[in-house]
Amino acid sequence: MVFLVISCPCALVISIPLGYFGGIGSASKNGILFKGSNFLDIIANIQNVVMDKTGTMTEGVFKVQEVILKPEFNKDEILQMVNALESQSTHPVATAIHNYVGKIDSNIKLENVEEISGHGLKAIVNRKELLVGNFKLMDKFSIKYDIDPTTIVYTLIAISYDKKFVGYLTIADSIKEDAQETIDKLKTLGVKTTMLSGDKSTVVKFVAQKLGITNAFGDLLPEDKVNKVKEIKAKNETVCFVGDGVNDAPVVALSNVGIAMGGLGSDATIETADVVIQDDKPSKIPMAINIGKQTKKIVWQNITLAFVVKAIVLVLGAGGLATMWEAVFADVGVALLAILNAVRIQRMKF
Repeated sequence: MVFLVISCPCALVISIPLGYFGGIGSASKNGILFKGSNFLDIIANIQNVVMDKTGTMTEGVFKVQEVILKPEFNKDEILQMVNALESQSTHPVATAIHNYVGKIDSNIKLENVEEISGHGLKAIVNRKELLVGNFKLMDKFSIKYDIDPTTIVYTLIAISYDKKFVGYLTIADSIKEDAQETIDKLKTLGVKTTMLSGDKSTVVKFVAQKLGITNAFGDLLPEDKVNKVKEIKAKNETVCFVGDGVNDAPVVALSNVGIAMGGLGSDATIETADVVIQDDKPSKIPMAINIGKQTKKIVWQNITLAFVVKAIVLVLGAGGLATMWEAVFADVGVALLAILNAVRIQRMKF
């Protein structure tokens, strides 16, 4: 009877799942939603945090700085057409242009509007082709331009109308307040950092250098981001990708743990992600890793406690030194101790 009571697995069966529930609850209390307890285990062992730039480490709130157009084009007319076309997009750049230009001219009729992933937008206006996007879009449609985009640090939005290069807009974004704190904490945890972005390489490297991010790559299409993450995973590194745009959904799905920014994030990315940060604060990334580590630590404490106490009492029971009271403690008592230990994570500050 003593052996039977001691060997009851209550402590393990109750305390281990409760430890994970406690971790998920603690994360939720801090605005981090885990879609499964298995992701707490994986995120605790993350070796490389790969992140997008716009909307993840920067505010995603762009402002138009300059409008540089060729003199032969009517500035107001071009801006109205660009504003009308950008109204078809939810990208932060589109919002910046709309805030700069103002009300959309209802007289402008757009036809055959097309969003070209990683490039920009295309439409027909007055039977002429209008292109608005990055300079890769200009190259794709063989539009010749007379400037070197790499010499300008700001994000550039190139414009082409009727197969002619019209000019460009410079747009700037600001780094989030807690971005520096995020990178510092990740370094303290011994986690590598990498930035992958579809934005200009000069802008991406400028932001990465300012924050102290180890590796940075710009001018990437969605498939390029996927290939970069595959390269990192090929080195047997556990990868966490953090993003917010619809273009980030494939790479979020590919990574060991995908994190989406829930405020500005697209529905596709949030749906695909394993973890969602509700308030878009990057400082929640190291917090999520810490919660994962603490949850894993508590679960192993419970496993060790249950096995060690049961093993000791089993040995005492075999020698006739343990009575039913010790057996009850080894079962119910250890289960209660393990439950209290599991609940402890809810009161921890991260």
